[in-house]
Amino acid sequence: MIPDGQQQRIQNTTLVAAPWPLFDRPSIQIGVLKAYLDQHLPSIQTDARHLFLSIAAQIGYKTYQSLSRRTWLAESIYAAMLYPQRRPGIQKMYLKYARHDPVLKRQAFPDIVRQVKTASRDVIKQVDWSCVDLVGFSVSLCQLTAALYFINKIKRINPDILVVVGGSTFCGPSSQSYLDHFKHIDFIVNGEGETPLATLISALNSTREIKRMPIIPGIVSRHGRKNEDGGFRQIPVLQDLPCPDFDDYFERLEEFIPEKRFFPTIPVEGSRGCWWQRSKDASSEKGCAFCNLNLQWEGYRRKASFQVAQEIETLTDAHQTLSVAFMDNVMPVDKGGSLFREIDKLNKNIKLFGEFRANTSIAALRRMKTAGMQEIQVGIESLSTRLLKKMNKGTRVIQNLEIMKHCETLGLKNVSNLILRFPGSDDKDVAETLQTLEFAMPFQPLKPVRFWLGLESPVWRKHRKFNIKAVYNHPGYRVLFPETVVKHLQFIIQSYRGDLTRQRKAWRPVEKKINQWNRIYTQMHSAAFSRPILNFQDGGTFLIINQRKHNADTATHRLTGLSREIYLFCQTHCSINRILSAFPGLTEDKLMPFLRMMAAKRLMYTENDRYLSLASPIKF
Repeated sequence: MIPDGQQQRIQNTTLVAAPWPLFDRPSIQIGVLKAYLDQHLPSIQTDARHLFLSIAAQIGYKTYQSLSRRTWLAESIYAAMLYPQRRPGIQKMYLKYARHDPVLKRQAFPDIVRQVKTASRDVIKQVDWSCVDLVGFSVSLCQLTAALYFINKIKRINPDILVVVGGSTFCGPSSQSYLDHFKHIDFIVNGEGETPLATLISALNSTREIKRMPIIPGIVSRHGRKNEDGGFRQIPVLQDLPCPDFDDYFERLEEFIPEKRFFPTIPVEGSRGCWWQRSKDASSEKGCAFCNLNLQWEGYRRKASFQVAQEIETLTDAHQTLSVAFMDNVMPVDKGGSLFREIDKLNKNIKLFGEFRANTSIAALRRMKTAGMQEIQVGIESLSTRLLKKMNKGTRVIQNLEIMKHCETLGLKNVSNLILRFPGSDDKDVAETLQTLEFAMPFQPLKPVRFWLGLESPVWRKHRKFNIKAVYNHPGYRVLFPETVVKHLQFIIQSYRGDLTRQRKAWRPVEKKINQWNRIYTQMHSAAFSRPILNFQDGGTFLIINQRKHNADTATHRLTGLSREIYLFCQTHCSINRILSAFPGLTEDKLMPFLRMMAAKRLMYTENDRYLSLASPIKF
């Protein structure tokens, strides 16, 4: 800690990304921060250190990947190094989560801790910390104990170094409490980091005494006057952000032996915040009820399409890799498709990943596929419209099934989630989910994820509305940290007291059905050149629907004349009135028997007065 009355000059700054992010992509947080500081404070030497990459290479990529998949596995490793006296309890928790992992169950916990400790010692030695004046850590999910461990070690080497932490872990009302319990942290960034961090460094270099430094919006300090909530100070226009700097990551990767090298994925961002959260169409309770991903931002901002495409071109050229992942919480609504048109103009065989809302049209998906989109995550979350309403998703099941079908049609890998055990869900929600699953079986299975309670999410803030009696820190933190810390901090992962037992029992049939879905889908797509399970061929005046079945002969259905035209018209979901308007002379009493028959055969899905054809078009 800097003594009162002493001025702190900042000439050398190091930004650190500790384990456990995905090892095969650089940290966009410190990549953007470095580029921003270089642009706005060119006289300051700023370095970026992706420490997690070296750790992953040393302990083995498979081991690292297995550890990084579960919060409590990842956090337990460095917790055992931070608090050796707590190791027996930490090891017990680790074994609970590791016993089903084929990689981790073959390795003893003490051996993994020893490997990570050795690797951490080695990466610390790679930096001359005595020459660094300020070190900044970006800390998100799974990185807390690792960041605290590295902070402690760095402070032992250089007691005068100033430590700044930020990221989603430190957003919200607990910021001051972290300063009270972790003495090596000097400043916390509450919210977006670029402007507050640059302002902090400038203030440190212009203030005679650190305790007299003015209050900086977005900064919580242990020095001088208290600014407990930190406020927010963010860039109004994202176009002002420079292209991220990932040089450190790629330079370090080039130093590895050939067997350890790989082609990384480059992270980019086209927006910050959530489009749905700020949409005029959203309810008074903005955003999805379970989500706390936007704590570090206020509002919604996006970059111009040409700027995003230019950054992709710059980064792929510089680092000679063609896998790109959008880090946006949800990709911006772009009806004109300008973003993907700009990317397509690059004339590169880029592999893209992004997250989208379920109301994304097939026309937009086609533009994305042409530009290089191969894998998407859609905000599906549920196959019950009753439950989607409780989640405040602003979507319906028929929209979820439609985009699932479009992914099947276009050959897009769909890695979307299905949230189970959502608090406040009931037997009707479960029954609707089971019924919808029968219609979803031809499509790529969703990944079942159990609901977890995020700090400051709408469910957390209004927990009684969701049949939750009380909220508190997840019990895992009581294993990782001393009681004095857990008692006074609100951690990002929360737990609750409510209808947990009932939820677990109620959703068991859905879990069983999803396992069956995965097994059948995998078996039916095991053959080479496997086509969609439910598909159709258009003969111009007739239509042949092929309904492949598990362990049974394929059922074929021929539609002719008006029946064919109606089925093609409902490739995107539409209401009965819209169908009737499109086909003059057709009456409802003639239309409804056909629609009911198609739904009974699971060739169409119906919700209220809306219908969706489920078969995907194919060409031989």
